[in-house]
Amino acid sequence: MTMSRRRLLRLATLAPIAALMARSATRAQPVMAAAASALPPIVFVHGNGDYAALWSTLLWRFEANGAAPARLTALDFTDPSARSDDAVVQAGRSSTEDQLREITAVIDATRNRTGAAKVALVGNSRGGYPIRNYMAAHDGANVSHAVLCGVPNHGVFDWAENPGSEFNGRGPFLRRLNGGDSEVVPGVAVLTLRSDGNDKYAQPDGGFVGRKGGPTGITFEGPTLRGATNIVLGQLDHRELAFHPRAFREIFRFIASREPERIDIDPEPLVTLDGLVTGALNGTYTNRPLAGATLEIHRVSRETGERQGEPVHRRLIGADGRWGPLTAQSDWALEFTLAADGYPTTHIYRSPFPRSSSIVHVRPGRALGPADTGAGAVLIMSRPRGYFGIPRDVVLFDGAEPGDVAHGVPGDSTSTLRLPASEIGRPVSCVFNEERIVARAWPASENSLTIAELTY
Repeated sequence: MTMSRRRLLRLATLAPIAALMARSATRAQPVMAAAASALPPIVFVHGNGDYAALWSTLLWRFEANGAAPARLTALDFTDPSARSDDAVVQAGRSSTEDQLREITAVIDATRNRTGAAKVALVGNSRGGYPIRNYMAAHDGANVSHAVLCGVPNHGVFDWAENPGSEFNGRGPFLRRLNGGDSEVVPGVAVLTLRSDGNDKYAQPDGGFVGRKGGPTGITFEGPTLRGATNIVLGQLDHRELAFHPRAFREIFRFIASREPERIDIDPEPLVTLDGLVTGALNGTYTNRPLAGATLEIHRVSRETGERQGEPVHRRLIGADGRWGPLTAQSDWALEFTLAADGYPTTHIYRSPFPRSSSIVHVRPGRALGPADTGAGAVLIMSRPRGYFGIPRDVVLFDGAEPGDVAHGVPGDSTSTLRLPASEIGRPVSCVFNEERIVARAWPASENSLTIAELTY
């Protein structure tokens, strides 16, 4: 085949994608550009043990209202999990000072990049602590708005024991932030979002902190702050207070001083995806790159989870941890297969991505343990942006309501299904309300684990 022939074939192959990109660019012209330009740059701060990827749906909703992606920053703390005692070093875990240092660097970089004098800060759960710590350390300078979503502002517990925990309302960290008649820094508009009794970390009973039947010293109103605008969002759970569409509406209108034009996510026909592959240190998940891992991505059937042809992407992960970019259609269901020394081969099934994202982060699954002994396949249904609320939600794992999800206050974000060896390879349906993912059962004997990761 001549070079010109090859070039013509390549152009013919790329033409449909180019057309999709052109249509996407046309649709992306922000109808609300003038109003969106009035928004300050926004930095989104994840919670304990989490990563920036959780903010993707909220970022998509901001983009659907004209916000420029370059002005929306979701940070990744290097070590996102808190220490048992804030003053005692633990490998793979961070102190309040560690998080203050990292959020300061991100805010400085955001202001320098955008030229803005002030930024807005939005935090979920523990992510509200570095926000409050930053505002206190800088007397409110550089910040226009702060939105604290399900943040345990008065602690998860208030006990004489374990005073060094940053989650202890009686400890030095929270006593310093909550001192005085007002609990907010003057000059910054502060909003808190809390649940009406459905937040696992704002409970008077100690069941979620290992003391069922005993008092925590905290009430349902624990996230509220004197001097802030405090809003109750019904039965939303601890994570939904940041990632639910209802929470987006309050976050947007507080920062923008107007209602959003739309709550839903405006899909693009063609998306570009990228993110980090990260691992664990001393058994604790971190946001440190997992160099040497291999990530392979397949397009799969939305009805059966079966792979559709050859991989659409494959990458050996380098020192920066990046796995992309991948260009895909926004109606593709995908399987991310991650292989790394010291971890099970993890098959992660995802719903189609409606919009582009550079924070599609991937972590290997947990090690197979004694409870998995004898199982032919082990599958996990995971909801990172919320919990499974039964009977509040429709939750079906392989056609049945999972028995390992507690009823009442939502507190479980995962459910595990173990299948016999005779059922290896078959499709397994995972349903949460209106989202449905079909995964495949991979053999546990080969140290493989399946995760169906819900987006909504």
